[in-house]
Parts: sequence; structure tokens; C-alpha cells
Amino acid sequence: MRIEFGREICGELSSAQTREWLVTNGIGGYASGTVAGLLSRRYHGLLIAALQPPLGRTLLLAKLDEVAVYDRNTYALHTNRWADGSVDPHGYRQIEYFELEGTIPMWRFACADALLEKRIWMQQGANTTYVRYTLSRATQPLKLTLAALVNYRDHHGDTHSHEQMNVSPVERGICVTAEPNATPLYLLSDALQEPLRDASVTPAHNWHYNFDLAIERERGLTDREDHLHAATFEVTLNPGESIVFVASTTPQPNLDGSKALKLHREREQKLLNLWKHNRPGTIAPNQKWPDWLDRLVLAADQFIVNRPVPDIPEGKTIIAGYPWFSDWGRDTMISLPGLTIATGRLEIARSILLTFAKYVVRGTIPNRFPDAGDVPEYNTVDATLWYFEAIRSYYDATADDELLTELFPVLADIIDWHCRGTRYNIHLDVGDGLLYAGAAGVQLTWMDARVDDWVVTPRIGKPIEINALWYCALRTIAKFARQLGKPAREYEAIADRTLAKFSRFWNPTTGYCYDLLDSPAGDDAALRPNQIFAVSLPGRGAKGYAPLLPPLQQRGIVDACGRSLLTSYGLRSLAPHHPDYQGSYSGTQFQRDGAYHQGTTWGWLLGAFVLAHLQVHGDRAQAKQYLEPIAQHLLAHGLGTCSEIFDGDPPMTARGCIAQAWTVAAVLQAWVATEQ
Repeated sequence: MRIEFGREICGELSSAQTREWLVTNGIGGYASGTVAGLLSRRYHGLLIAALQPPLGRTLLLAKLDEVAVYDRNTYALHTNRWADGSVDPHGYRQIEYFELEGTIPMWRFACADALLEKRIWMQQGANTTYVRYTLSRATQPLKLTLAALVNYRDHHGDTHSHEQMNVSPVERGICVTAEPNATPLYLLSDALQEPLRDASVTPAHNWHYNFDLAIERERGLTDREDHLHAATFEVTLNPGESIVFVASTTPQPNLDGSKALKLHREREQKLLNLWKHNRPGTIAPNQKWPDWLDRLVLAADQFIVNRPVPDIPEGKTIIAGYPWFSDWGRDTMISLPGLTIATGRLEIARSILLTFAKYVVRGTIPNRFPDAGDVPEYNTVDATLWYFEAIRSYYDATADDELLTELFPVLADIIDWHCRGTRYNIHLDVGDGLLYAGAAGVQLTWMDARVDDWVVTPRIGKPIEINALWYCALRTIAKFARQLGKPAREYEAIADRTLAKFSRFWNPTTGYCYDLLDSPAGDDAALRPNQIFAVSLPGRGAKGYAPLLPPLQQRGIVDACGRSLLTSYGLRSLAPHHPDYQGSYSGTQFQRDGAYHQGTTWGWLLGAFVLAHLQVHGDRAQAKQYLEPIAQHLLAHGLGTCSEIFDGDPPMTARGCIAQAWTVAAVLQAWVATEQ
């Protein structure tokens, strides 16, 4: 699938500024921006380095303001919007063509008969960004000037400053040190190592004030920022020549742009080859899958990052979403099957499972790893249960008894803690075999929005998806116990009791399930998407477990969700007929968080709906059809990837993170399931 735009998009600021690109480095760092080239988020920049991988993400290089001089005419190639609303210059008008080459954004700037190409990518495993310029067409030389605008702040922050930074010349460029203990930033170019090349770098120290951040204003946050002009690079390009500009925290990064680009492309091709080799056996060797799935395979890789832990220096985790999320336990486990197993990256899956085993405390894995500080947060009831699902998916694909032997004591300890009770009042109700969870002021399920002391959807009690997960975890550990020759009867007995009482969730009055039982306010009959997991989680066929509900009730759930919650990109978090429904995710942080799980559409739920629909109706073609709108979504918001959320009301505008792990994972996992 080609993601490409001509002047019809690139030349219209209203269109070009809403399409965002993302490149990543596999350790938590990233670069991101708009097709137009202007900054609209605090998270836009050419080098946002992970100084404490995978976190400690710090904006170092904000942008390059580019000017071309060709045939005595000057062309501004960059675009800036200022706090007074003015746009100056209008460099987007010079963009003749934009394409996403794999994950590499590429622009062609037309200056009379000259065509200048620009590409951006990052080195895997390093806080290093490459920006390569190629004069692909011209009848005479072109002089290119690059003004480097730098910063030094947490990627969640903003800068309003005129403080001094140290800018000093180094071989082939400059070094910027924001403060004595700051990580140095090296800005270098291969052009400066060629003695006969017409190239130079001039240190500078000029603050550019009041860049306008329009999307932050939409989010109710500070909407302006300052950046320091630290140096100006100048180089003359002859027709057919290329130069590379490198921003890095490494003093001597590789400056061979051609080699670095070749390595990046070879790596992406290996990922695609692995995906194609791993397709289900029911697919004929010459059968062509939609090529937009290849895009999602490359997008999947962007979320997989290093998290070294003791005894596992190559530990892995999953970034929940770009640009602002860190790695969350819940998101990681939900995403693992789609991002790693479906794409054939089984060793990555294994590493993630082992990594998180190191963090199990009192029978739970972390909810999230904060950007600041080393202490994980454990306020979750579902992340640990999704861990069982991730292990089950991995074992079904590998029959890896060695890993199973290593993890079984951890899993048994988790079940034991849940049975006798652990943090946040998470415990098994021996009366009905259902899992209870919740404490005042704490949000434990994935519907976790909180504004100050207001927990928007507390869901204290017995949530339906938690108990579907609990049932599957019990069946899973029983299966594992039998495989390892360990006692399984106790686990089966608890699972049988959970199964026997799960019928309490069925609401015959509405024809679908309660979302929550035994809450302080009673049973919650709101139509929410969580019940879809009561159908999708037990699975189907030989690998599935005994269903939680009879076929007619399963069909009632799927049909109710389809009629009231389904949109083109996922399921609404609350039915439109509910008095608390909010169909637009916009406004201040208070307003947005209040709408987050009260009607907003969530892309990751689309996968569960497709799996449930397939199980109930058995129609592969129709199930697959629900996934097809995602193909067009890849052309908007985060290019080549899937957004976190969408408005509940038409036209279901994409919101939240431009790239969300579990959305990408859910689509890949569901598509593969429709082929098996």
C-alpha cells in the first residue's frame, strides 16, 4: 500500500498539518512531525531521545529550518506557525510530493526545475536521527542552509526560556550542552568531512520565541514554546549528490548516510519476510494478502523496545502509544499476540514475558512504568490476567515447555494471591467464584480515566471482562499444570465455580450482559463493550475453553454491540442512548477525560468484536469486512499506523495518540484469525 500525497494534500496547510509521521529507534526514542513541516505538538521533534531507555524521553532537536538557493532565487522549505496565528514562511507550498517509504518519511521539494528529496530515519538501538538530502534533479548546483533549533526538556513539557546553552565546535559539526550535567547533543554532517566540499557550520545562540502548538491548545494545554537556534549548516549540492545531517547523543555516530539507509531498509525487509513466512498454513503460497497489512507489520515493530532487567540484558517491552505513553503492563499483554506472535517474532514475545515476570509483586504485574522515577505502579486488576492470555497465545504457537517450566511458579503465585486477596481489594468471592476488585479513588480496569480525585468509571465490584479473564486464567493454568505433570484439579474446580455463576452477568431484560455486578450502587446495566470479551476470550475450536455463556446469549452480546457500539474503527465505550454518553473527545483535559470511556470509540476493541463475531456467526468474509476501513485510516492522523481513539459520533475523527500498540495488534491478530 503506497502512502503518498501530491500538492492536493501537501500544498494545503489544513490537510498537510493533520497528517503526522513517526520514526522510532527501538529503545523508546522517536522523531515525529507533520507532512507540512510545522510543529503542532510539544511531542514533535527530530530527536526525542530515550536517555534512560525506554524512558527519560527528552526533546533535543526540535527542527531544521531549511532554505534553498537555486539559480539566484531563494526558497524557504520550512514552515512555522507563530502564537499570533501567522504562518511564516510557507515552505509547505514547495512540497511537490510526500511518500512514506516503509517507515521513512520522504519529501520532494520543487524549486523551479530542481527537485530536492529529504528523508528521515533513526538508527536502531541508538539516540541518533538521520536527515538525508538528495538533489535528485537540477541543471545547476543548489545551496542548502539548515538552521538547527534545539531544546532540552522532558517530552511532556514546554520551554519558555532565554537561558544560555553551551554551543561548541567539534569535528564535522557542533556539540550542544544545555547544562553541566545534561546529555550532550551532537549535530554533525558528512559534508563537513569532505575537504573539497563547499560546506560549513556556524555556531549560533538565538532563541526563537512563541511557536504555536495548535493541537496542544485543542487539548487544553500550553500552546506556545521557544527553541534555540544553535547552529547554521550550509552546503552546496551538485545534481545527483546527497548529504546527511545527523543528530545524536553519541559523539561519533556513523556518518555514512548511504550505508545507514541501506541497513534501515534491509531491517524492514527482514520484518516483512518474517511476517510473510509466518502466515497461517491455510494461506496458499501465492495468495496475496492486502498490502496495507504490511504497513501494520512495520508499525508493530515501532512499539517494541528494550527494557533491560537483571539477568535479562536483552529484555523487551512494548510502548503503549506514541507520542506520550510509556510501557504499560495491560497494553503490553493485550498487544503481545498481535505485535509479536502474529508477525512471527516469537523470541521477542518470549523476552517480554520473561521481562515482566521479574516485576510480579504480590501477584500482580505493573500497570505502568512512570516516565519519572523507577518505581512501577501496580494499580491494575486486568494487566496480570492479560499476562496469562499472552502466555497462552505464546505457548499455543511454540509449545515452549522450557519457558512454561520457568514461569509456572510465577503464575501459580499469582492465582494464589488472587484467591486469598491482594492489593486494592482484589480477591476471589468464594460465594460465587467471581473476582471482586476495587477501592475508593482508584481505577483498576482499562477504563481508567481520572481527573484529580474524580475516578470517571470506578467500576468497583465484579466487572464482566475481569471475570472472563479470570476464568480463562484458571483454565490456562490448569492446562499448564497438566502439561508439566503438576496438580490441576484445584484450578479446574475454581474455574468450574466461576463458569457456573458467570450466568449472573446475563440481563434478560436488555438481552445483553451487565457491565458490573455487586458494585456499591448495585448492578450496572449500561451497554458497554467489555462484555464482548465474554465471547472472544474463551476462544473457539480445539484450542478454546468451555464457553462462558450459551450460544443464544453470545449472539445477543455480539448483535447488541454491533447495533449500538460498533463504528468503522472500533467499539464505543458507552452506548449512545445512555444519558452519560459523550460522542466527541475534545476540550480541556477535564472534558476529554470525562469523555474517554463514556462514548469515545476505541480501536483495540475492534479486534475483540471481530473474533466474537467470527465465533458466533462463523462468516470469515463478513468478519474480515469489519477490519477493512482501517486501510483508509492509515492515510490520516498517524501515517501507516493506527490511532488510539476516535470520536463516537460521525465522522469518527481520530483522536489521542497517533500510534497505539493495541490498536495495531488487534487488527493484525484478528485478520490472522479470520484466515485460520
